[in-house]
Amino acid sequence: MTITPSENIKKEVDKKISDVIRNRIILQKKRFHANDNISDFINPGELEHLQKEVASKVRDLLKSLVIDIENDHNSQETAERVAKMYLREVFKGRYHKRPTVTDFPNAKNLDEIYTLGPISVRSACSHHMVPIIGDCWIGIKPGDKVIGISKFARVADWVFSRPHIQEEAVMILADEIERLCEPKGLAILVKAKHYCMCWRGVKEPNTSMINSIVRGDFRHDPSLKQEFFELVKNQPGGLSCN
Repeated sequence: MTITPSENIKKEVDKKISDVIRNRIILQKKRFHANDNISDFINPGELEHLQKEVASKVRDLLKSLVIDIENDHNSQETAERVAKMYLREVFKGRYHKRPTVTDFPNAKNLDEIYTLGPISVRSACSHHMVPIIGDCWIGIKPGDKVIGISKFARVADWVFSRPHIQEEAVMILADEIERLCEPKGLAILVKAKHYCMCWRGVKEPNTSMINSIVRGDFRHDPSLKQEFFELVKNQPGGLSCN
């Protein structure tokens, strides 16, 4: 007797779909940290079941917070909204594959740097699960291939749409860009506000975190590195974080 994919999913859901996905990852001896992408371990149709499971857990959380989700009209569908938000929006970089990016030959052998930004980035602190919101600038010294400039924004959004600490997010973004276009030089600068510091804790709303990473020619040529930072500084709104 042939078992259909939907029957397989139902059997796995009976085990709790998060456990099924987690066990697949463990069997492959792979990581599933907060800022890892796990889309390779999620089969078609399973994300919908995972969303339902997450909604059930959020309902339990709301009940433990002593919120009347049965009678409070503002909270009756909160669990479903939160589950959808996590899996398909703010943490989509964990559960969905990287956007398709096509590369092109560097036909004119361009060897001058170009800079993009500010690119808006939105993430969440993996310590408290509250927002990190800011701007990103990317500097490229091209190698043998290039990608469309809009793709940098799409990849940055995909990388940052996970729970993170900012320092690691910038490193992951740099790794992805190097894989995509193999530049001779790469520089990234991010300035962001962390709501784990603005909204709670010391409640300091005017503080931002700035960090950068330089690789290839940007790392080995101080004048190139300086040129990148001057380009960022002199852009309209340069280094702003609204």
